[in-house]
Amino acid sequence: MPFAAYLKFATAHRRFLSFGFVLAFASSVGQTFFIGLFGPDIQQSFDLSKTEWGAIYMVGTLASAAVFTWTGKLIDRVDLRLFSFAVCGLLALACFGLALVNSLVMLVAAIFLLRQAGQGLASHVAMTSMARYFEAGRGRAIALASLGFAAGEALLPVLVVLAIAAIGWRWTYAGAGLILALTLLPALAWLLADHPARHQAYLQSLRVQSDADSVPARNWTRRTVLRDPRFLMVLPGVVAPPLILTAMFFHHLTLADAKGWSHEWITGSYGFYAGAGIFAALLAGRLVDRFGAGKVLPFMLPPLVAALLLIAGLDAAWIAWPYLCLLGTCSGLLVAPASALWAELYGSANLGAIRSLVTALNVFASALGPVILGGLMDRGLSIEFVCVLFAGYAVVGTVLISLALRNVGAR
Repeated sequence: MPFAAYLKFATAHRRFLSFGFVLAFASSVGQTFFIGLFGPDIQQSFDLSKTEWGAIYMVGTLASAAVFTWTGKLIDRVDLRLFSFAVCGLLALACFGLALVNSLVMLVAAIFLLRQAGQGLASHVAMTSMARYFEAGRGRAIALASLGFAAGEALLPVLVVLAIAAIGWRWTYAGAGLILALTLLPALAWLLADHPARHQAYLQSLRVQSDADSVPARNWTRRTVLRDPRFLMVLPGVVAPPLILTAMFFHHLTLADAKGWSHEWITGSYGFYAGAGIFAALLAGRLVDRFGAGKVLPFMLPPLVAALLLIAGLDAAWIAWPYLCLLGTCSGLLVAPASALWAELYGSANLGAIRSLVTALNVFASALGPVILGGLMDRGLSIEFVCVLFAGYAVVGTVLISLALRNVGAR
């Protein structure tokens, strides 16, 4: 069976893969799909329009992106255990911060902390550690850890909607922070108990590589990467999913209203997104290990184009299911190839710095998405028309990725 290798691989590395999974799952509290569930209540509490709420979200996210180019590269120099504990503490603090906001300034600060700790650092640690410490099986490791994202997307939306209805949005976020504080830190301490030996083995592999003829191609710095035409051509396509998916998830309740669907219908259908994402992630991880990330990445955006055109053209409630499946497929096809590509092209010595740059750009794109969509809707454009515009951008991104990676060889 094609996925039989996953079971053997997961069993052999279950503790460290669980570390990546747990951090990916914990990052949910700072992800757009999670924060977006609180949007209507936050708008009502602070009397905000869609554009104003989107602008606040954008400011907090842009500030996170600006800081992340510095905080993200620290993973190259700080012990993974200490770095992970600090990230988790910051994530719990951010949850408490949002629960206590009483002004717009505090709201911006809370969004900044959530995006920095959740979408930024927790995701970054999970994916960078998988890409760095696994060379053989890198695609499978990233895919398995990324299932934490899918698990959060599948399980949390319905729970959050029910919790908000029962105890209010503030207590819901405070409860999330309390759960993180009480469970995540001890879990990470156990999961990383054997990390010193793993890190020493990694350092030894770098010393072996330093004697190889290919070392100049394997240890790029962030500065030299920025001068690589391939990197610049790939970027527009790589940032398309965070820009477009963030915009759509942020305004999914608005989409539901426009289509005549209930809020419970759209959020209750998120399992289709997560299920498709899981399947696509596992498939992509296997394909990356077999063919290389450069051969897999160009197939990432076509499902997004199909999803956007589908939702633009049809209004029936059942459309939510194939639409979310296609979005999940795009998301699942993105994680392993996009995370592995930088290690394949530029090596792992400065992987944290390189990924922090890409992640910062992704965060920047995710900040623009909601305000672009909200602003265009406030100016009278239908959400369906904006979806067509987004689809056109994704097509351009696909062409650029294909051209940039056409000469990247298979394994």
